Amino acid sequence: MSGIGPRLPLFRDENFGNYALITSYKDEIKQNFKNLLLTAPGERMMNPDFGVGLRNFLFLPREAAISAIRQRVEGQVSRYMPFIRINKLQFNHGLDPAIATDMNVLTILIEYDVPSLNITTSLTLQSEEIN
Repeated sequence: MSGIGPRLPLFRDENFGNYALITSYKDEIKQNFKNLLLTAPGERMMNPDFGVGLRNFLFLPREAAISAIRQRVEGQVSRYMPFIRINKLQFNHGLDPAIATDMNVLTILIEYDVPSLNITTSLTLQSEEIN
């Protein structure tokens, strides 16, 4: 079995040689999408506009942050991953109501599909992963 790309973060795995590899398009797209969400604009060399930069929104007022994140995610996906169709972008989904009102917690659920590959999946990021 061959791999499509390296699994991040890199770690040793003797199954594919030196490092673990991703073997499905679904996992590769999910990893690239997560990379797009967590990369801050200006962080990627030679492409200063790439990335949503979720970390930059953590200390903004909640309503302003949610609106800005939604707009930035939609813009970045249409520019860098146009093969993805976002079906749902939800904040603090499924959290205990006591936690959901905590201004220091942010959970983002993105349900999306890739029509050309007949893939439907979701990605969930929590404050700990964003920070």
